[in-house]
Amino acid sequence: MAYLQTLSKSFPGWVFFCCCCCIPLLLTSCLPLKGASTAHHGCRLRKTNFQQLYIRNRTYTLAKRVHASDKDTDNRLIGQQLYVNIKENNRCYLMKRVVEIVVKDVLLTEVKNQYPYVEEVAQFLASLTSELSTCKSSGNREHIEKNLEQMKNKMEQLGENGKTKAIGELDLLFDYMENACTDAPKKGGNKKKN
Repeated sequence: MAYLQTLSKSFPGWVFFCCCCCIPLLLTSCLPLKGASTAHHGCRLRKTNFQQLYIRNRTYTLAKRVHASDKDTDNRLIGQQLYVNIKENNRCYLMKRVVEIVVKDVLLTEVKNQYPYVEEVAQFLASLTSELSTCKSSGNREHIEKNLEQMKNKMEQLGENGKTKAIGELDLLFDYMENACTDAPKKGGNKKKN
């Protein structure tokens, strides 16, 4: 305290104090954390979102039940084709958009009354997209929009079976979202189904 009182009485003391203490603190507080991406800080979810066994089991059970009634094994809505020409740093944004489409165009339609757990899974997925509300794409969005359009067109071409297929692939969607949007993707994700 006595040192600060001495500094306060002399102008050079204040200049020294500011140069040695305040300015370095101000400069370093503005720097991004090591390994953090300033452009995509909003494109990350907590790993714990995906570690909730209750919702994981609901999602996988719903997908398994509906997948059993999907006779179309030639088409896939959720898969690596979504990532064609998409940079890794845009994959979370892409998956956010895919989830928004599946929730709005599939889960919140009349199918919510046909299968168990649909509303719970829809609420969970909607909460993820809400957490990603600040997630934006970097650079040109042309490929993202093209891949999303192809997915939507395929779903529309399949008619009612398109909705069935989307629900039957909710487990894939869960895994892709987890891998694209968490800092530590789980190993062995993006499994393939027949």
